[in-house]
Amino acid sequence: MYIRFNASQSVEISVPEERVPIQHYLRQPRRLVNALVDQSRTEQLSDDCFRLKMRPLQFMMLSLQPTVDMRVWAQSDGTINLESVACEIRGVGYINDRFALNLKGQLCVHQSSGVAYLKGKADLQVQVELPPPFWLTPKAILEATGNALLKSVLMSVKQRLMHQLLSDYRRWANSETEVTSIELPPILSLEG
Repeated sequence: MYIRFNASQSVEISVPEERVPIQHYLRQPRRLVNALVDQSRTEQLSDDCFRLKMRPLQFMMLSLQPTVDMRVWAQSDGTINLESVACEIRGVGYINDRFALNLKGQLCVHQSSGVAYLKGKADLQVQVELPPPFWLTPKAILEATGNALLKSVLMSVKQRLMHQLLSDYRRWANSETEVTSIELPPILSLEG
């Protein structure tokens, strides 16, 4: 039995003013990935592709651990895009062979009355063929359970983003301004 689960999550975060604009920070996809997922569960595959090992998830009587390859890239205006490019479910071969995950998201900066805001949205869709023991469960119960699970995943990502991203941005902006404000020694004259 094939079944599809869907969830969407929006976010709007007021960004405290720092000496370096948030757009400069957002041009570094690795920083955003680290804000979304603990560094111990990420692996950089290329400049814009990351493997994210999610925490185990419980669906009914199954324990699943998805690993998602995510492409993350920045546009010149600082807008960040992300999309899943591959997924593997560890631990349950039957599910892994019959599982598709599609995640798309965007995070961009908006200015309003001199205040910067990050606005974003993520859409997550999973399609899976459930093993025979689930065929006796009413489809409405399966869909409600799966949709709630996806919504909780996106909600935990949103919470982490709201706290980790601003904290990391503040640290980064302060370290950037410290580096540029270090007084450089005078250049020695070559004339003699």
